[in-house]
Amino acid sequence: MNHPANPLNHMVDHPPACPPSVRQLNAAELAAALVASRQRTLGLVQAWHRALPTLQVPCTPELNPPLWELGHVGWFQEWWMGRSQQRARGLACDPDHARSPSHLAGADALYNSSRVPHDSRWHLPLPNLADTLRYLETVLTDTLALLQTAGSTDTDLYFWRLVLAHEDMHNEASVYMAQALNVPIAPELARGNTLSGQSVSGIVEHRPEIKTQAQPNGQASVPAQNITLGHSGLGFAFDNELGCHRVWVPAFDIDTAPVTWAQYLTFVAATGHRLPLHVRCAGNSSVECSGGGVPGSSNGNWQQRHFGTWLPLNHADPAVHISHTDALAWCQWAGRRLPTEAEWQCAAQTVPGFAWGQVWEWTSSPFAPYPGFEPHPYRDYSAPWFDGRPVLKGFCAATAYTMAHVSYRNYFTPERRDIFAGFRSAASLG
Repeated sequence: MNHPANPLNHMVDHPPACPPSVRQLNAAELAAALVASRQRTLGLVQAWHRALPTLQVPCTPELNPPLWELGHVGWFQEWWMGRSQQRARGLACDPDHARSPSHLAGADALYNSSRVPHDSRWHLPLPNLADTLRYLETVLTDTLALLQTAGSTDTDLYFWRLVLAHEDMHNEASVYMAQALNVPIAPELARGNTLSGQSVSGIVEHRPEIKTQAQPNGQASVPAQNITLGHSGLGFAFDNELGCHRVWVPAFDIDTAPVTWAQYLTFVAATGHRLPLHVRCAGNSSVECSGGGVPGSSNGNWQQRHFGTWLPLNHADPAVHISHTDALAWCQWAGRRLPTEAEWQCAAQTVPGFAWGQVWEWTSSPFAPYPGFEPHPYRDYSAPWFDGRPVLKGFCAATAYTMAHVSYRNYFTPERRDIFAGFRSAASLG
């Protein structure tokens, strides 16, 4: 069966052509990347506005008002760039130093996520969409003008790389929200490869360490070894990745690709475990979807919803919208376990054919600081979330390719199913 394009589980036939990691973009590359990211931002808000002209969404812990999200992206960029007097100091910047006034009166009281409680964002006197868009345009113009006179060192470029990563992450969150609320999003906006194409022609390169093509889902044995965990070398890094240290990893085996729908639905059929979000059996009786995900005549009866449209479910795709709790239940049923963060990173760097990049992948490791952790100037990025929630590794189809890095540590609370997360399993050897 030919399956329609799937913007969530989309697996390409070759490693993506993508730009260098956000960690090493030079000034010219950063300028192109900032413009491309903003184009995606604007495309997404247009899609939201077409579907929801008032841009009103329910107040839930997983969502933010789209108009607030848009203004916050501009505010964050202006706070660390145009309004900062210490942007050239990089990590030595005093986050609390006095800023110059904002282009938007009262912006700090509206958009400072460190001080504006989540639920209050639905009740703020936000500027309208047109005024918010003008604010974003003014801020980006300032940011690009400042970049023309910036130096070339990692310190010089730290904050440009940070605001690019921040906008890319909010764009990914916008796609999550669209999926949760059935807002139609075009595939080119849903996928995170916004930096391919003419806007960055000449700076793209292959990233052979990222393997997003479908792989046979077998197991690979990994011998015991010491590995280096955390970011090392030149370029940008998030504060939670620093404290690069050696870790002893005992021998283990690990799936060479994330658990597929075929594997996951077999578990659902055998145990009665709840289905993930956005999945249904389209048959007229339970018999028509019996056997769960076992390949056979019942495959066409399973469907998955993509931004409000139900499509046939491809049983070879990784299962997605899986919570950490769901992943643990599958592992217990299968006699497996989730890999640790160190095991996942070790396999990603050493196992031939280790496919990652289709879905975020839950691990068994708690999100905790590495040795010697020190918060970066944006102090609320990591430290408030060292509360035991699990680490996710990899990236998903909605993640900007500039974010993809084997050291990147994502983190969500274990009950979350709205994010594009799946998992792979592991087992100890010896």
